[in-house]
Amino acid sequence: MQIPVFTVDAFTKQPFSGNPAAVCLLENDLDEDLHQKIATEMNLSETAFIRKLHPGDDFTKSSCFGLRWFTPANEVPLCGHATLASAAVLFHIKKNTNSVLTFVTLSGELKARQVKDRIVLDLPLYTTCPQVLQEVEELIKAAVGNMTVQDLRYSPDTKKLLVRLSDTYERSVLEELKVSAQHFLSAEKTGKVKGLILTLKGNSSGKGHDFYSRYFAPWYGVLEDPVTGSAHAVLSSYWSEQLGKKEML
Repeated sequence: MQIPVFTVDAFTKQPFSGNPAAVCLLENDLDEDLHQKIATEMNLSETAFIRKLHPGDDFTKSSCFGLRWFTPANEVPLCGHATLASAAVLFHIKKNTNSVLTFVTLSGELKARQVKDRIVLDLPLYTTCPQVLQEVEELIKAAVGNMTVQDLRYSPDTKKLLVRLSDTYERSVLEELKVSAQHFLSAEKTGKVKGLILTLKGNSSGKGHDFYSRYFAPWYGVLEDPVTGSAHAVLSSYWSEQLGKKEML
């Protein structure tokens, strides 16, 4: 069986930047174990598999497809950048004639829309609840050392821990922070964390960014994701509440 595979740099207009994802177009059913083997060989943070839902479906004309995402180690319930990459392959490579595509996924139905020269994604919004520091203290120390943590939240839907650093820190502090994500595996004792978000309030006066973030998921074989949609499904909920805004940069 031959399977077309595309590598797409998501969230960027520049080659070799953004966040690369592999996209596989499945004309026929694929043996279950081959999904993971292909993703492991691709060795990108995510490999997406687009499948037809009905025998008569067509990658050029149909508007609804199945979509699954695999890291090099596991299947995951949500991936934003690989969804964007999948839509780009259908819109730009397969020349899909629909303005809106619907993907049936483990996180429900996700939509991708063509808006002028861009693709707009609709992703779920995940709320967070306060997290007791003592439960994850060793993990926090492994991530940020003795830096001041201003807020700590947990997203039970995504199993992501959100760590907000003090507002006194500048963006450069987050960028230059040396993180050894491999150490998170032994430091995380609760068994409930599968992703760690480090975030910082931005300078949103004028045209500055509202917030910054970095994301780590060694539990899924991804030490650091360059930019991730699934983490922003948590971040957007948190920062919208904190900043009182519905639209953020």
